[in-house]
Amino acid sequence: MEAPAEILSVWRQFDDFPMETLTKAWYSQRSGEQKQRSVELMKEQREQYGITGNCFDLAIWLLAAFDEAGVKAYPVGSELGTEQAHGAIMAEDRDGRRFLCDLGDQWIQPILMDVDRPEFTGERLAGFFPGAEVQVQKTEEGIKVIYYRPNGKQSQQIYTIEPVDRADFMEAAEYSQRHIHPEPLVEVRLPGEGETVHWEFDNWTSFLSTSTGLYPDEPIERLEDWVERIHDKTHYDKEFLAEALGFYRRLNLGGHE
Repeated sequence: MEAPAEILSVWRQFDDFPMETLTKAWYSQRSGEQKQRSVELMKEQREQYGITGNCFDLAIWLLAAFDEAGVKAYPVGSELGTEQAHGAIMAEDRDGRRFLCDLGDQWIQPILMDVDRPEFTGERLAGFFPGAEVQVQKTEEGIKVIYYRPNGKQSQQIYTIEPVDRADFMEAAEYSQRHIHPEPLVEVRLPGEGETVHWEFDNWTSFLSTSTGLYPDEPIERLEDWVERIHDKTHYDKEFLAEALGFYRRLNLGGHE
């Protein structure tokens, strides 16, 4: 089932927000002791450079928007406090149904996670995740999401649906911002032919995922060309992109000259 209007109206405010690690690298070079940005600063930098952030940035920003709209919501995550950590938000409607709101993985829309509800079907569903059908199942660890892609490949992710204390979530966010993975990453939802598709820049390659398969982009090498390609998909400020991508190359964390 689709999330109710009070949840969707907040979620839709973030439809054109990419998820990326470029901002983490860029901000780490100019920030003080605290690396996790406030919502106020994220909004300012969105206005100035067009940027958004990683999964924790997006979750914290989305949570603030739910708070402002009067929607009950709380943080959830997996492997918090590690370099593999992932953060998302769970929002509740007026009937207490819980919907996963995961901007970090660029979901198209929130999905019902209450497997014990009568309206929960457990079927494979299209239209929730770009380039894949998804199926929600209950496990001992929490809730498992299985992703079915058109080439027959499957992957899965485990979510806990119980609330993470906000202070603990902020601590996990700070940890994440201090640990920069070697490979730069950008993920964007884009309108396609009758569907929302997923474009990804990952470690100096890029590709488009759709319901019919995965389509690699033409290989490029020059940083200037990557700035143009990523700008075309995200509309991020080009000087920001050059500085953030240059960070990875100067530290030899990915790509080649």
